Amino acid sequence: MTAQNSATTPTTIAVGVDGGSGSVLPRGALLAGLGVVSFSLTFPGTVWGLDSFGPWSLVALRIVLSALIAGALLLGQRVPFPDRAHWPGLAVVAGGSLIGFPLLTTIALQTSTTSHAAVVIGLLPLATAALGALRTRRRPSRAFWAAALAGAAVVVAFTVQQSGGALSAGDVYLFAALLVCAAAYVEGGRLASVMPGRHVVGWALVLCLPLALAGAAVALAYEPWRLTAHGVAGLVWLAAGSNFFGLYVWYRGLAAVGVPRASQLQLAQPLLTLFWSVLLLGEHLSPAAPLAAAGVLVCIAVTQRARS
Repeated sequence: MTAQNSATTPTTIAVGVDGGSGSVLPRGALLAGLGVVSFSLTFPGTVWGLDSFGPWSLVALRIVLSALIAGALLLGQRVPFPDRAHWPGLAVVAGGSLIGFPLLTTIALQTSTTSHAAVVIGLLPLATAALGALRTRRRPSRAFWAAALAGAAVVVAFTVQQSGGALSAGDVYLFAALLVCAAAYVEGGRLASVMPGRHVVGWALVLCLPLALAGAAVALAYEPWRLTAHGVAGLVWLAAGSNFFGLYVWYRGLAAVGVPRASQLQLAQPLLTLFWSVLLLGEHLSPAAPLAAAGVLVCIAVTQRARS
């Protein structure tokens, strides 16, 4: 860890997590919100990417491209290797948010619609907050938990209604993706309090590169692929938008405002995903969407104001 990193990051983190600064909290929430917007395009981008590649090829290629971007930036900035104590946490981030979640959701999206898959995102904030509370030994207030549970219930009810009340064959993959991603977010938020968020994402991506290169070579040899405009655009967004930019601003937001509060901003993600699904994929949107959006926004406002 460089002296510059340790001198600048902790001060911001301490103020943001405690909620005692009116200037840091909005900035951290804005960064986390940008991450949510980026993530909301992940499922539509995945559907586009599957137009050109198989699920294993798509996941491997998105990691390779984003790892090359991250590696080039780390090399250009001459960022030193992280301390040995940080590598296990980086492995959790890499295995959860960069490999496990993309692979499991990509497989699920072969049989599930984006609206049904959004159930994962609806439950992810609650799972992240719960794991974060256990990991950091912090106890959010009852008002926080009540609003978080209410928001999750609204999102689940809305997404289940969108899918016609039936469970898809990909539900096992979706729930597994939920768990590994929540663990990665918690660990990434912890690391972002002791090193810059861009370094957390960058080194986690670099850690994935050897495995992703091997996986891409094997997957491209065995899975059929054909280049289309949608397929290439989806791959580029998944690599540069979701994997790199989205995670970069997300982990900075997690560090600034704390895991429980930042994670609740993701309650808006399923609704954003449904919006993109209508706009980019032509899926039908239920008239219940505005009501669900209003309920989720109320829950987000409560969780952002609730103190630990």
